[in-house]
Amino acid sequence: MTRIGFAYNQKPDPIAAPAAELARADEEPPSSGAAATLVAPTTAPDDEYAEWDSAETIAAVERALARHGEVVRLEATDDFPQRLRDARPDIVFNIAEGLRGPNREAHVPAICEFYGIPYSGSDPFTLALCLDKARTKEILRAHDIPTADWWLVRSAGQLTALEARPHGFPLFAKPVHEGSSKGITERNVVAHAAALRPVVLELLERYQQPVLVETFLPGAEFTCGVLGNGAEARVLPLVGMNFDALPTGALPIYGFEAKWLWDRPDEPLPIFECPARITPALRAEIEQVVLRSYEALGCRDWARIDVRLDAAGRPTVVEVNPLPGILPDPSDNSCLPKAARAAGLDYDALIGACLQAAAARHGVPLEGGRA
Repeated sequence: MTRIGFAYNQKPDPIAAPAAELARADEEPPSSGAAATLVAPTTAPDDEYAEWDSAETIAAVERALARHGEVVRLEATDDFPQRLRDARPDIVFNIAEGLRGPNREAHVPAICEFYGIPYSGSDPFTLALCLDKARTKEILRAHDIPTADWWLVRSAGQLTALEARPHGFPLFAKPVHEGSSKGITERNVVAHAAALRPVVLELLERYQQPVLVETFLPGAEFTCGVLGNGAEARVLPLVGMNFDALPTGALPIYGFEAKWLWDRPDEPLPIFECPARITPALRAEIEQVVLRSYEALGCRDWARIDVRLDAAGRPTVVEVNPLPGILPDPSDNSCLPKAARAAGLDYDALIGACLQAAAARHGVPLEGGRA
């Protein structure tokens, strides 16, 4: 039977960590913004473990993988390399976000490559690249793929030129090396020059990394799941964002407040529409931009790409997530599983499709056939 190593990072026990840290944070939402009209919270959220997965998600993935072989759990802690060598899996299914550093999402794939063990998902270079929002935008721009103008701020001294801009606001500021809405709140929306410095300085201090400042995109927003490789890569039904579902006065962004405070399993917000109700022409245009981004950045097996329309209605890439969130409970509003369900794939089939795409690349046989 095929041995499937399952690499992941599990969030700490709720007893040992504050509830705000451990809210449904293993999903990576779309991140963008619009003009500021609401006073945002002044206290930054405690989001240290926002990228890691819950015990429920890990168990659901394990059950899905078990249809295709013998599953060996390999939590990506400090002793992961030795346990990987001892387990000797035929292939590793990787959802580990990593422990530390700007290249953390690349650690597990790099260790697998070092030992010559096949694994699912993108390679270390793509994972490190896509976690760096500025480098990602550089690659997109080099391939003539639309993305908003941006500036990378490493110190307070670099803010002067931005503050002197006579126009170009609103802007949006966010940490350059974070995912899962870490550092993304309504306060990051910068409506005018006077508001820029305090927001950026707080982000520089809290996250100890450069801050990406980019032009706002005022149009509709979509998140787009992709499955497969090469000519077989396909875009799943688009998930549209219904910002009218947010509380009165809230900004049209899906950040910390919308995700963790207002949208909860017991009172879900009707914020997602899948399939998005758009014209066939716009859908085709979005899908083309998404597939071009997927290929340009070297994504493999699956990804989730966030797109927002600019002032001219042109699809513009916001972020690329080669390690997409995969919460199993439909009430959790996890976008990739939602898109998969709209395409006729249940949760087990979604996980199986990613595993099978990886196994086909490596020539690894699986139990149970294709999903």
